[in-house]
Amino acid sequence: MKSYRVDIAQEDLDDLHRRLDATRWPDELPGVGWDRGVPLDHLKELVDYWRNSYDWRAAEARLNSYPQFVTEIDGAQVHFLHVKSPEPDARPLLLSHGWPGSIVEFLDVIGPLTDPRAHGGDPADAFHLVIPSLPGFGFSGPTKEVGWDVRRIARALNELMDRLGYDRYAVQGGDWGSFISLDLGRVAPDRVIGSCITFVVAAPSGDPAEMATLEPADLARLGTLERYDKELSAYFKLQATRPQTLAYALADSPVGQLAWIAEKFKTWTDPANGLPDGVDRDLLLTNVMIYWLTNTAGSSARLYYEFAPLAYAPPEPVTVPVAVGVFPHEIFLPVRKLAERDMPTLARWTEFDSGGHFSAIEAPTALVEDIRAFFQTLK
Repeated sequence: MKSYRVDIAQEDLDDLHRRLDATRWPDELPGVGWDRGVPLDHLKELVDYWRNSYDWRAAEARLNSYPQFVTEIDGAQVHFLHVKSPEPDARPLLLSHGWPGSIVEFLDVIGPLTDPRAHGGDPADAFHLVIPSLPGFGFSGPTKEVGWDVRRIARALNELMDRLGYDRYAVQGGDWGSFISLDLGRVAPDRVIGSCITFVVAAPSGDPAEMATLEPADLARLGTLERYDKELSAYFKLQATRPQTLAYALADSPVGQLAWIAEKFKTWTDPANGLPDGVDRDLLLTNVMIYWLTNTAGSSARLYYEFAPLAYAPPEPVTVPVAVGVFPHEIFLPVRKLAERDMPTLARWTEFDSGGHFSAIEAPTALVEDIRAFFQTLK
């Protein structure tokens, strides 16, 4: 393992500015709003802020305020934050992000999770945090060979925890991080204390008897899954089938990369937060910068391609305790009965009043409290 600092060359930032200044903008139909994608005026204003007001060096300094390391596992470089708690009895917790996220998602929960005493919490709830950039994403990318699917990532992260000397550890994640957290429980059931997730895919089996047991509220939730499949999943299908073709556009155009990610942060978040970009603008741009500066739009998309052959396969059993946090503005909402069918060790189910897909950014306090409450029961 080697210590790591984010240190982007000024010439890379200058190149970004040249590209932003030379953007060729498309036209737009009048009055369509967000229905066909990111509105032109919205993106122009966001790009102007990126070019003239956003401060990458400040973001870089914030990242570098936490201990970072890189190590090679299974032929891939794995970058991670390793933030130890001041509490001697703290337990290790592995936090896994998804797409289009990064380690930036977790910056606001690091303090409360590692040092609850300083944040009005019980020191008995302290964690040592390991926050990796997933293989193929950001500072862990790009990957150099095929086969980096969810299971391989889970095995790599289990190896990372072994190298750090953590025999037993907790896991949490959203988006791909949820899949990885469940898979860690499958590949290392003797080591994983429990899996705390915020994203569940539990589709109906097609059995009429199963459908007959569902309440009207359950059927309404299945409607959100149907809407996702028909209207909101184009990004998934493109990345799962032709990630290389997409990579040419995103690797060459920072505005294209921004639009590809910014749409998700706007449409997958709770509109009640009142933020024009769905989340804090500087945090959004830092997340986009990590994809741009590491040129990992293509390699991060490859995870969808690797996942596609297994997308409709019945899930493997999970034997470790599972907690599910349901945020009301998630991409689609899970049905508890179906989740219990797929995860018989489901031990905790929490319905939140606000928040969306990026829970660690949108509702950090609620997420921290849920993580603490779940793992309190597993001591």
